[in-house]
Parts: sequence; C-alpha cells; structure tokens
Amino acid sequence: MRIKLDENLDVRLALFLKEAEHDTTTVQEQGLRGTGDEALYEICKVEDRILMSLDLHFSNVLRYPPEGTPGLIVLRGPNQLFPTMRVLVETLIDALTRESPAGRLWIVEPGRLRIHEETDSE
Repeated sequence: MRIKLDENLDVRLALFLKEAEHDTTTVQEQGLRGTGDEALYEICKVEDRILMSLDLHFSNVLRYPPEGTPGLIVLRGPNQLFPTMRVLVETLIDALTRESPAGRLWIVEPGRLRIHEETDSE
C-alpha cells in the first residue's frame, strides 16, 4: 500500500510501515508541513496515497468523503505517546494484510479497527 503520514504523527512510525513493505512517506519528507487539511486530502488523492492522521477532522465523511480516495486512516488512542502509536500502527499493519482501506475510512484503536463504508442513505 502507498501511505502518507500526516505531520501530527511521529516520523519514526513510517519505519514500521516500511518494514512491512508499504510504500510510506511523510508530510515532513515531502516538505508539506503546514499544508491545510483540504489540500493534503487532495494531494493524497492525486498521489494515490492513503492518508494516515491523528486529525479527527478526517473522520468527518461529509467533509472528507473516503469514496474516490485510496483510503483515510485515523489513529485513536488513549494518548499520543510513541508506544501507544506503535500499537496502533501494528494493529493497522495486521489489518492491511487482510484488506484495503480504498474508498473507506478506517479508525484504528488499540486492538481494533472500525470501518466506515458508504451506505445507501449517504
């Protein structure tokens, strides 16, 4: 999978994704620090990269619809300490071995994954 880490994530997390053979880059690596959410959302669509973030704004499917994207991933933990974020990334890596987030919003929590998919009423 092609993944981009938002600037609110520790760049060291990219190493775990790379070790799991995911093509991973970060906002920092690409010189995109300070890029607004809307622009980052569009950049990820153009680059065909899954956007991974701590930003809860990306869980608003009306503002950032996951349909037509390679996927949106929001990490949710009890804190933002590196060990917690590592557990969330490990949960994500395990989920990525079974399926793709393409066109969906994934919310990754410690030991579980919630998936938002479009329904007929949306």
